[in-house]
Amino acid sequence: MIRLRNGTVGLRFTILYAGVFLVSGIGLLSLTFLLAGEGRHSVPVDRQPTPLGGPDELHQHVRHLQEQLAEVNAQHSRQLLAGSLLALTVMAVVSVLAGRALARRVLRPLRTITAATRRITADDLHRRLSVSGPADEVKDLADTVDDLLGRLEASFAAQRRFVANASHELRTPLATMRASLDVAVAKPGVARQTLVLGDRLRTQLDLVDRLLDGLLVLARAQHGALTGAADVDLARLAARAVADRTGGIAAKRLNVTEDLRAGMVTPGDAALLSRMVENVVDNAVTHNEDDGFIRLETFREDTGVRLVVETGGRVLDQRDVDRIAQPFERLGEERTGSENGSGLGLSIVAAIAAAHGGRLELLARPRGGLRVSIALPSVPVPAEVGA
Repeated sequence: MIRLRNGTVGLRFTILYAGVFLVSGIGLLSLTFLLAGEGRHSVPVDRQPTPLGGPDELHQHVRHLQEQLAEVNAQHSRQLLAGSLLALTVMAVVSVLAGRALARRVLRPLRTITAATRRITADDLHRRLSVSGPADEVKDLADTVDDLLGRLEASFAAQRRFVANASHELRTPLATMRASLDVAVAKPGVARQTLVLGDRLRTQLDLVDRLLDGLLVLARAQHGALTGAADVDLARLAARAVADRTGGIAAKRLNVTEDLRAGMVTPGDAALLSRMVENVVDNAVTHNEDDGFIRLETFREDTGVRLVVETGGRVLDQRDVDRIAQPFERLGEERTGSENGSGLGLSIVAAIAAAHGGRLELLARPRGGLRVSIALPSVPVPAEVGA
């Protein structure tokens, strides 16, 4: 079966080449057969000396020669027809094989460009196709894609720099506003309404501060700016994150189950990985139901390690779950912000996991709640440890 990957251009080329080859072959064989037929009709009968005998014997002899000639012509026509059909069949097979080979050869540079383009993601826009060869249409296409990747890389870098710079620059006026607010409410004789208003403003300032902090972390993770590589144990990070949130867990009367196996070590930025695990645990506590549960598990798989955090709650739509890893997206909310979060928690988790060569997986549990799974590459285990 002739099937070229991901499309019908190769198949159309094959059919086109085979069709042209077959039409040419049929025309050539038809012309040969036609000329051979004309030659047979124009073959003269050799004149022989008049045999001894009367006119009847002469006519009988001529008729016999004509019958022999007709039989020879018919046999020759059958042989020529059979040979032509056999040649046409062979040409049909050869034309299809030749068409397929030619189509593959013509489309080979395009397949190379397609495969290279698919390997390029938003995290490695610095890569280029760099197709070599003559200055033809394929080279022009590859150069155009490289130019597009260059423009995308510059645009993404500018966007990340803007977010990081804007978040950093806004910290100074926020700190000034917080200091001014603290000075104003600390003065003697301040009215009670002013104190209440100060508390509300301070809460909003804290929310904006957390939002800016989240944007800075997100920009840093998306930009791939890892400060250093260290061996980080996911189990220890998860246990510490749970211990730091005992107050919130107790307030909702959550049942926490831990299966945190030691030795689940991954290389990376310790601060970012700690923030990633804290965001997952925060999400599990904040968006849980009263008297609910949290299950945490770490384990090794293939060449990586995985952290899984499951929570209970209402039944969720997987289509809604798929989008909550995007910045400022939340379940069941038209607006992304809330009193308790900035809408960046899981998007930061996804960005940090991707920056470390891992991935975030979100799954709506059939019985309700959410399953958050993070897969990361692992540090090779020494032989004496694995024994």
